[in-house]
Amino acid sequence: MKYGEALDALISGKRVRRAGWNGKGMWLVYVPGTIGVEPREGTPYAKAGLTLVDIDPHIDMFTAKGTMQPGWLCSQADGLAEDWEVVD
Repeated sequence: MKYGEALDALISGKRVRRAGWNGKGMWLVYVPGTIGVEPREGTPYAKAGLTLVDIDPHIDMFTAKGTMQPGWLCSQADGLAEDWEVVD
């Protein structure tokens, strides 16, 4: 499927990936955001002086290393690719 369809699937709660990605087990997830987060002491948000913050919606990637990468951005190649698929 095309990226627009993958984005619709993400927003509806599904995980998606590209068949052509080299990394095994990589996928994306839509994070709808959170209103009124109270940062924990010692976190970068707290160190920045924030006591209450809203986190905007974003897309995160589960990487081949088994970690989450917050704030994934679509590359030109990803946006034009037609090998997007829903992860079961």
